[in-house]
Amino acid sequence: MPLLTQPLSLTTVAHPLEPLTAAEIRVATALLKQDPRWGSRTRVASMTLQEPSKAVLAQFREGDAIERQAFVILYDRSTSVTSEVIVSISQGRILSWRVIAGVQPTLMEEELLGCEAVIKGDPRYRAALAKRGITDVSRINLDCWSAGNFGFADEAGRRLIQVMSLYRQDPTDNPYAHPIEGLIVFFDLDAWQIFKIEDTGVVPIPQEPGGYWRETVPEFRSDLKPLEIKQPQGVSFRVDGHRVRWQKWDFRVGFTPREGLVLHTIGYEDQGRLRPIIHRASLSEMIVPYGDPRPFHFRKNAFDVGEYGLGTLTNSLKLGCDCLGEIYYFDAVLADNNGDPRLIHNAICMHEEDFGILWKHTDWRTGRSEVRRSRRLVVSFIATIGNYEYGFFWYFYQDGTIQYEVKLTGIVSTAAAFPDEKPRYGTLVSPGLNAPIHQHFFNVRLDMTVDGERNSVYEINTEPVPLGPENPYGNAFVATSTLLPTEQAAQRQINPFSARSWKIVNPHRHNRMGEPVAYKLIPMDNTVSFAHPQSSIRQRAGFVNYHLWVTPYHPDELYATGPYPNQHPGGDGLPKWTQANRSITDTNIVVWYTFGHHHICRLEDFPVMPVSYVGFTLKPLGFFDRNPALDVPVPKPSHCCHGS
Repeated sequence: MPLLTQPLSLTTVAHPLEPLTAAEIRVATALLKQDPRWGSRTRVASMTLQEPSKAVLAQFREGDAIERQAFVILYDRSTSVTSEVIVSISQGRILSWRVIAGVQPTLMEEELLGCEAVIKGDPRYRAALAKRGITDVSRINLDCWSAGNFGFADEAGRRLIQVMSLYRQDPTDNPYAHPIEGLIVFFDLDAWQIFKIEDTGVVPIPQEPGGYWRETVPEFRSDLKPLEIKQPQGVSFRVDGHRVRWQKWDFRVGFTPREGLVLHTIGYEDQGRLRPIIHRASLSEMIVPYGDPRPFHFRKNAFDVGEYGLGTLTNSLKLGCDCLGEIYYFDAVLADNNGDPRLIHNAICMHEEDFGILWKHTDWRTGRSEVRRSRRLVVSFIATIGNYEYGFFWYFYQDGTIQYEVKLTGIVSTAAAFPDEKPRYGTLVSPGLNAPIHQHFFNVRLDMTVDGERNSVYEINTEPVPLGPENPYGNAFVATSTLLPTEQAAQRQINPFSARSWKIVNPHRHNRMGEPVAYKLIPMDNTVSFAHPQSSIRQRAGFVNYHLWVTPYHPDELYATGPYPNQHPGGDGLPKWTQANRSITDTNIVVWYTFGHHHICRLEDFPVMPVSYVGFTLKPLGFFDRNPALDVPVPKPSHCCHGS
């Protein structure tokens, strides 16, 4: 394998899970470009840390030598070939170079931005705009979407995107208020030209402005007093590189161009021992399918993780706006499509926040009351994906609870409607402007290590006891736990009618009552897919078919839709892996949880959408011997508000 001929400076890292540094990215890219397999049109679709195996991590001790490797996905435009390359940064050589046939890597930033000039300069596109009375192409915003896979023969083997057009009435206008209906461009990214234009006819462009900038608000509220969050003695967490310790919690922060924020080695210190809970936690995939079957809209089903690379779309966060309080920021360093380091400043925000009462009781006989305030640690990032913003938040609580929450905001995707039309598949949010019905589905991958790697999963359902001698007054109900022994047995749906939850159990560790220790996964707001089981959406995003999946750990099974969902026909990922129906009992397991937001758009969602919330909670279930938050200090009187 080619060796690096010129020495390049490297920064040392203290732990094998530290993300790649800018210097390491430069070394990896230099090695790749020396290799004869790197062509003039080869691009870096993704570069990330090749994470060490669990065995290597288990043996690592502070001060040990660290083998640093990069995992790189390359795409050669001239041959339409995707390759996976592992580069040893430590050794200065390429370890492997493997061609992956028949797949499309994530869409690249330079593709989505670069195609705009070509499209706007095409005479066919300009003629379609002229039919709609538009001659100034500088007023046009192009909205690039993945093309999906619907089995159309003429699209086979092409690297395609679909491009919608929006109109700006002025340079600061909201283009989603003025969609150009019925005109869609399909662009061939390899040929670098328009593949075809579909024009289903002229629909009047909605004219009402959709301003949301501060300049467009006629008058702000005047009765909102300042609310300040201050920590005069500083924060309560400690950060060492990307390791975080707070209130007995201990974990590492990571970041990838595909998933964005990744958390590693999450544990809780209990009676002097750091007890592991989750080895690796990340957003595995998300999809936003639209429910409008018309020609201009049926293709809208974006895989924002696997098709776009969620991490590459991360915002640089701002103090006092995106995050409030005493903030610690982590930067993210990614490789651009040329392999050069790209810094996302303040990519991850971490801070503490008050969360009301942690626990309280008043003894009414003695009048004595004990109360503790709850504080939680927040680790988050925000990504802008076209019209939508998504905030991804991990919360750590003092009582051992972990919560994951997605905050959805931004601007709803829009369509034009005829003046007398009442849309069947959406909501009119202003005259002639339709916001189509759609859903957002997320899948989080949880590599569980509840007090060790040998875990099992049980389903908990609550059911009433039949009326009879055992239940003479009809008030009895019980919670039953059922082992899920195999992958297919663990394909489960939520059920609010039985208060269904799932517990991840370590049968080899017991609490003081002799029960195995566990963590419980509790559903929050959720929904099901309303697309037909035979639809492209359900075939390509098979993870939406069940809310719970459980698999035995495999290092290559990282994404619910498989590694390459872009234009894939479907069936990969969880549906494929679980066909083997492997045992998931008393072994190293991965829990995959799917949750969705059902969005029937409202007038109040436009011109910019107030935040909606979805997610789940992980709570200790007999993991501790008693309330682990008993030792939280008593709040100081100065922190309380006294009425006059």
